[in-house]
Amino acid sequence: MENRGLSSIRIKLSQAVIVLLDRLTSYYSELISHPFQSGLIYFVAGLIPALLLGWILFPMALYSEQHQPLNFSHVTHTDPDILDVLEGTEGQERCLYCHGFRGDGTFVGIPGLEKCMECHDDPELPWGESPEEERFLNTYVANKREVPWLVYSKQPDNVYFTHIAHVKMGEQECETCHGDHAQRDEVPTFKRNRLSGYSINIWGKNIAGFKRNTWDSMKMDDCADCHTKNGKEENNACFVCHK
Repeated sequence: MENRGLSSIRIKLSQAVIVLLDRLTSYYSELISHPFQSGLIYFVAGLIPALLLGWILFPMALYSEQHQPLNFSHVTHTDPDILDVLEGTEGQERCLYCHGFRGDGTFVGIPGLEKCMECHDDPELPWGESPEEERFLNTYVANKREVPWLVYSKQPDNVYFTHIAHVKMGEQECETCHGDHAQRDEVPTFKRNRLSGYSINIWGKNIAGFKRNTWDSMKMDDCADCHTKNGKEENNACFVCHK
């Protein structure tokens, strides 16, 4: 008797599912066959402009483009044939020559004028014939004035991030998060969020969140995915980054 009862219930559920699927099929067929009567055409007509406004026009208006005070060629500055101090170094070692760590382990980031003047110490003796180098020497070196670089990777004040843990302990390559800047002969345009003031490189280069490269954004999800991939799931807790 119990088996018969279960069989009866299964039959009734199957019949109910068939009826439901049949009604859904009829409903969507009606939508497609009579778009004006069903309102589908009006939904689509409103959806397309909304997507255009929200995904394309709004992000374009949200960011303002700013140019760096000087152009900087990473190609030139990572060429050991030009800079003898880089001879014998490769890859990340060349990055760390200028973007290294202080004695306490904190990250230097963009090097200050003092580092630049290890090579560019005399405004009267430029290394090359670049107009940008001449402007750098006359405007900044001669006056001992720091270059007001715009920082692409500046994090919000409530975010704690340690480069030394990722570079030394995690053995991560710089280009994993920042891209291969050694191949850049020009600095990219700085795109500033008009609301937050931060760079587009922090929040992602498109509002949909799609990434072609690991360095296209540095959101919390990106950090968590990388930690999980490298077996560091314990570092995904909120307090790890937010102090």
